[in-house]
Amino acid sequence: MNAVIYARYSCGHQREESIEGQLRECREFALKNNYCVIGEYIDRAYSAKTDNRPEFQRMIKDSSSKKFNAVIVWKLDRFARNRYDSLHYKMILKKNMVDVISATEKISRGSEGIMLESILEGYAEYYSAELSEKVIRGMTENALKCKFNGGSVPIGYYIDKNNQYQIDVITAPYVKDAFVMYASNFSMKEIAEYLKDKGVRTSRNKIISIRTMSTIFRNRKYIGEYSYNDIVIPDGIPQIVPLELFDEVQKKLDMKRRNSNPDMKKRYILSSKLRCGKCNSLMCGESGTSKTGKVYHYYKCSSVKRHLGCDMKSVRQEDIEKEVLEYVVQNYLTKENMEIIVQQIMEINKKENAGILLLKKQYTCVKRNIRNIVDAIADGFYNDSVKDKLLNLEKEKADLEMQIEIEKEKVSKLTLTEEQIRYWYSNILTLIPDSKKFILVDTFVDEIIYFDDEND
Repeated sequence: MNAVIYARYSCGHQREESIEGQLRECREFALKNNYCVIGEYIDRAYSAKTDNRPEFQRMIKDSSSKKFNAVIVWKLDRFARNRYDSLHYKMILKKNMVDVISATEKISRGSEGIMLESILEGYAEYYSAELSEKVIRGMTENALKCKFNGGSVPIGYYIDKNNQYQIDVITAPYVKDAFVMYASNFSMKEIAEYLKDKGVRTSRNKIISIRTMSTIFRNRKYIGEYSYNDIVIPDGIPQIVPLELFDEVQKKLDMKRRNSNPDMKKRYILSSKLRCGKCNSLMCGESGTSKTGKVYHYYKCSSVKRHLGCDMKSVRQEDIEKEVLEYVVQNYLTKENMEIIVQQIMEINKKENAGILLLKKQYTCVKRNIRNIVDAIADGFYNDSVKDKLLNLEKEKADLEMQIEIEKEKVSKLTLTEEQIRYWYSNILTLIPDSKKFILVDTFVDEIIYFDDEND
């Protein structure tokens, strides 16, 4: 009978169970049992917990050709460590008249063999689940000790021999520089160029990109916060960036995201302003659909969303936004403030436009130069060069006069009368469309701390 061999291992460790050992024992089994091996399918570094294995899938597909009658494996757990996958693919092979045979596990074809095979498959699945639990348990213990659990190491840190985060004295100062630059309104592109010029690269030796900058600025490890799954430990690792600077950068990032999303502006006017009174995290706009299909909008604490331990309740968007806008109107759009603003705007109207002042200054300078030349001509200094200069100055004078008149006309169109200012101020909420209400929040509100307890 023709047969093929299927071999697999999950990691790069070369032990007796590795590919060479599996193939040797499968070939010996085939030779002793009169099987003619016509092919081998090998998956290197693939887990049997999943059926997403290229050679395994190719073998299943090839079984339909009816060129082989058996698949020989070193042990049944090489075929699958999931009872559902094992049953599913054995049924496909059975339809194609192909048996799965273990080279090292003696399984008869009778009822006791079916029982033994079921037990072995169950044990393989149990072993896989237990191993996974042990790995998770070990990584959780590491996390509780703030140890490195794999993945990329953030720029500015290195991992010592005890698997602890330590500050890289060479790159950490540049990380702090990046935060300071962003808080000082440098663009991400400029900061990325700065880090590139300083020779700073990622832990995988890649050049810093704009996308990398976003990851850096959002990484809470820089304020000393260690996190792994649901475990969050403040001051668990050395701090590189002061908390105040980090928070300032977060506000700028949130503002940038909101300003780049017109729909977000229109829908959630308190984005980047509203903070949770329990954990001080930002409360972000979200929506949900009821069974009837109605869409509800609300603000939800980002720590609740990320399952970081906060239990703040979400607040309906309509309720909190209405309360904030009413507070702004009652406390800032008062008659007293209106009088102050009216007087200030009227004073500004009286002051001459800076552009006009500059043009007038240039005009005065040109007139003075013309007068000097005229005086020189009166004293007998006259030639073609003096004549050309005088003509150019006269032309420049005429151009400046025209520009001054144009600017005055523009300013007169933009100047508001006292009645217009009072009307706009008194009717600001009705004159500003809902999609622009965020302007009031941006103008008058820096931060809102929300508590879900009415007594707070």
